This record gives sequence, structure tokens and C-alpha cells, in this order.
Amino acid sequence: MTRPVERADLLDLPLQVAPRLLGAQLVTIVDGAETRLRITEVEAYHGRGTGEVPDPGSHARMGPTARNATMWGEPGHLYVYLSHGIHSCVNVVCGPEGEAGGVLLRAGEVIAGTDAAAERRGVAAPLGRTALRDLARGPGRLGQAVGLRHALHDGIDIASGAELNGAVARLLLDEPVDEVSAGPRVGVAGVAGTMAFPWRFWITGDPTVSPFRWGRGAAEAAAAAARDAQA
Repeated sequence: MTRPVERADLLDLPLQVAPRLLGAQLVTIVDGAETRLRITEVEAYHGRGTGEVPDPGSHARMGPTARNATMWGEPGHLYVYLSHGIHSCVNVVCGPEGEAGGVLLRAGEVIAGTDAAAERRGVAAPLGRTALRDLARGPGRLGQAVGLRHALHDGIDIASGAELNGAVARLLLDEPVDEVSAGPRVGVAGVAGTMAFPWRFWITGDPTVSPFRWGRGAAEAAAAAARDAQA
């Protein structure tokens, strides 16, 4: 049974919070159109000084900046950033205020408001099985499907449900899912995108989970680590 998220639910490290968000629902109302998304894939990111292991893949690895300011704020907000100058990606801010951390929502299943999500994505109706699977498969598609945009909705509060620039977002937690898989983060450069950081979590076997791809230099870093382990 779902319940609204509380800030206390998000006070742990992102690495601990991330798998708990699988199966949770993100509900958005943007310009009067409501969409409900079941989260199926996430990635954890830690900022400088957060946790015991420095995270070279995080936007906040070097400390606070204008871009990552939301990550350093109160838990229960969404850090919405722009990827490749095009895609708005959505992260749940975790950890105590003053410690940067976020959980990237990588993929989900649209379970209500499909027409609104499809319109935002520019996908023609009626939707077939493949189109439904791909509607929020990947962080850029997910952000577009739920209607949250950088910088308009960066910092929106999913705990209070306060409106921000014509949008409302709420996170509803559910019972833990039965089967969870973990592995390296998708498309992250260097060692941060290898099994040295198995900080990606997904619902095992779910068709909406995005495919894995190496980031720049990550495959080479993984191969080097394997050679060192055999030496």
C-alpha cells in the first residue's frame, strides 16, 4: 500500500535509499495534466564528503556549484538537471541538508496519464506494447514523460507537494519489491561507470529498464581492474 514520502525516509545515504525507491510512484501534475509513474530503475550519486567512498561520477564531486545546489539542500526535493543540453533528468535529493546526494530516476512504467506522457514525448497514439515500454525508459524520456523541466522545476518539493511554476510532484512509497538487481551505472565515464561502483539498481526482469552501455573510458577501466586482479 502506497504512502506519501516523508523527509525522514530520505535521510540515509543515496546508496541506501536508491533500492528502496524501486516500485515507488512519482505523481506529477504539470499544466493541469497528471501522470503517475512506477519507478523501475535508479542510480545513486554521492557528493564530496558524502559516504566513505568518493564518487567521481557525481555532479557534486567537487563541491557546491550553481548547477548542483539542490543536491546540497533539504531531502525530499527533486534535482532536475539538463543532460547534453537537451534532456531534463530527475533526481530525488537524499541525505541530511548540507550533504550532497541524489538518486537518479533512470526508468519507469507509466501507469496513469499515458496520453499526457505520450503527448509530452511526442509519441503518436494509439500506443503499442513497445511504445508503452519505451515511454519512460531512460532518464531523458522519463523527465519528458512526467513533464518536469530544467530549470523551471529544479528544487520542486515531493514531500510537501508545494506547487512550483505550474507543477506539483509527489513521491508515494510502496512495499519493497521482491527481486532487485545491481550493477554499474549507465554511460558514466571512467572507473565511476564500472563494477567499482555497482550503484545502479533495477527491478529484475522489468521490460522498462534501460539497456546498459559503457561510458567514456569505463570499459577500459573495467578491463584494467580485471587485469590487476589477476596479476
